[in-house]
Amino acid sequence: MKNAIDILIDKIKETNNPTVIGVDTRYDMVPACVRNKYSTDIKGMCSSMLEYSKALIDATYDIVPAVKLQSAYFEMYGVEGIKLYKEMIDYCKSKGMVVMADVKRGDIGSTSAGYSKAYLGKNMIDEKEEPVFDVDFATVNPYMGSDCVNPFVEDCKKYDKGIFVLVKTSNKSSGEIQDVKAEDGEEIYKKVAKLVNTWGEELVGEYGYSSVSAVVGATYPKQLKNLREIMPHAYFLIPGYGAQGGKAEDIALGFDKNGLGGIVNATRSLMCAYKSDLWKDKFKEEEYAKATRAEAIRMRDELNQAIKGM
Repeated sequence: MKNAIDILIDKIKETNNPTVIGVDTRYDMVPACVRNKYSTDIKGMCSSMLEYSKALIDATYDIVPAVKLQSAYFEMYGVEGIKLYKEMIDYCKSKGMVVMADVKRGDIGSTSAGYSKAYLGKNMIDEKEEPVFDVDFATVNPYMGSDCVNPFVEDCKKYDKGIFVLVKTSNKSSGEIQDVKAEDGEEIYKKVAKLVNTWGEELVGEYGYSSVSAVVGATYPKQLKNLREIMPHAYFLIPGYGAQGGKAEDIALGFDKNGLGGIVNATRSLMCAYKSDLWKDKFKEEEYAKATRAEAIRMRDELNQAIKGM
């Protein structure tokens, strides 16, 4: 039976596309042609963001295997934002996409269990077990240790779900903690990488990768290459492409000899393609979804060329 990472890899192979579209429901990203249809109160803002986000999914679901929904940009709108989050999860799943909740949860054991039940597991509702958000993958912050990660791992086993554990992130200040050397001279992120191997050893699927995998930023190519060697069974969720400066040739270092091993996230460069220098003169504002599709194809082709050229 295929596990979560096998299903993701199948979708990547089916679409020949190692990318995930990030969806951040930021009102300032929504083009005026959509915003102007709705009021500017919270409900109206959420309605405009829903129309915009759905249009981007409609334009890409057949060529992009997965979507990553950043919870912060939904939560910031309160109850209406949480409703929007659930609606987008269900909509993306209805389109056949693998859905990742970018929630970066991680706390003491009992609290992590609650977070895990919300996104990966099930709760007792009306005297029967029911899923809540029911995503395929969630991102997890491991920097409180194994007791904050283990509940997620257990739910991965029980419900055929997956997690991406933060190992080496793409933000500029990540080194303040992640690059600190322990007493034995080894960097903290490398110790976390080795823990990822341990956490995921019982969830390795048909392709040799585990449903407990890793977030490794594209902005640190040397570490990306080194971590591929340290974590041979971890699939990499790779942020930092495009707007953050990650280049295709650097990202390719995180892939294996078969062209597998990573899925590259892009958010702003896809969502706001209609405003980019590359596409703004080729598509009208009302054609924002077409611009996103065009950028998704360009990104796919650029990454595939870099991966094949390794």
